[in-house]
Amino acid sequence: MHIRISHLSRSFKKVKAVSDLSFEFSAGNVFGFIGPNGAGKTTTIKIMASMDMPDAGDVFFDDLSVVNYPEEVRKLIGYMPDALPGFADIQVWEYLDFFARSFGLQGRRRTQTLAEIEEFTSLGDIREKYIASLSKGMKQRVSLARALVHNPQVLIMDEPAAGLDPRARLELRSLLKILSSQGKAILLSSHILSELQDICDGAVIIEQGRLLSAGTIPQLLAQVRRQATPADNGAGAVSAGPDSPLLLVIRCLRDSEAVRLKLLEHPAVLDAILEPGHTVRAQVKCTDAEIPALMATLFAAGLPIIGFTRQELGLEELFMRITSGKVQ
Repeated sequence: MHIRISHLSRSFKKVKAVSDLSFEFSAGNVFGFIGPNGAGKTTTIKIMASMDMPDAGDVFFDDLSVVNYPEEVRKLIGYMPDALPGFADIQVWEYLDFFARSFGLQGRRRTQTLAEIEEFTSLGDIREKYIASLSKGMKQRVSLARALVHNPQVLIMDEPAAGLDPRARLELRSLLKILSSQGKAILLSSHILSELQDICDGAVIIEQGRLLSAGTIPQLLAQVRRQATPADNGAGAVSAGPDSPLLLVIRCLRDSEAVRLKLLEHPAVLDAILEPGHTVRAQVKCTDAEIPALMATLFAAGLPIIGFTRQELGLEELFMRITSGKVQ
């Protein structure tokens, strides 16, 4: 299964929610859908799930158009919204049974399918509970179970980890890895970029309804490296550097601005920014073996540093570098 979003546009009165958006991903991959609030993520997801129609463009599941064949597309996708309605008068098993019947599952097949999904999503102990009484984490498990009832080839998930406690996020991440290994294509939006970092094969980054960048994580890292490297070899090619920029997060007792300025004097430091709590985040172009010498220059200057950690460039840094913080 290959999913292709082609020149998608959607407006609401004077607001251009999505503007000429194109990207693609395939079965067996988990792609993060990233952007600031109001970037157009939910609008795009609803169009992909056939819950809204675009003003222009289309979404193709292999060669099947969501504009021309929405009913057929719904058989292929499982849609998980950002929140499950708090139905007061229906139990978990009744809710899932309703959707199983809606997808045409009957008799023993429906019973077996629901039993397998309840086991996979760990709903057995709460199947008799009313949905309105469930916690946020439990509702998200029910929502995922509903999306899996008809064994879809594609999962489209809108903020699935929002509001979950750490244990629930870990459980969700484990389930998504299993589903990906089964060959399902998964697109999920999230503001918890550290969670996406651990499970995503790639990411799509949008802002103000427009595509900023899309690709696998290594491709996005390479893009940021090219933007961060100030020099070339004279022929227009980016000069060679480490496989991935290194990030140093330096904690200071005080005078973090002085630490930032001292860092920027060093030729290996590409950038340094202040963060809350007397912290400086620096991007450096050096090897692990060269970090002690870099830190030694700071200590020799008598700067009040109380600790530092080394980090790889990740989705959070990618997001901060690629986006500008603009909203619709």
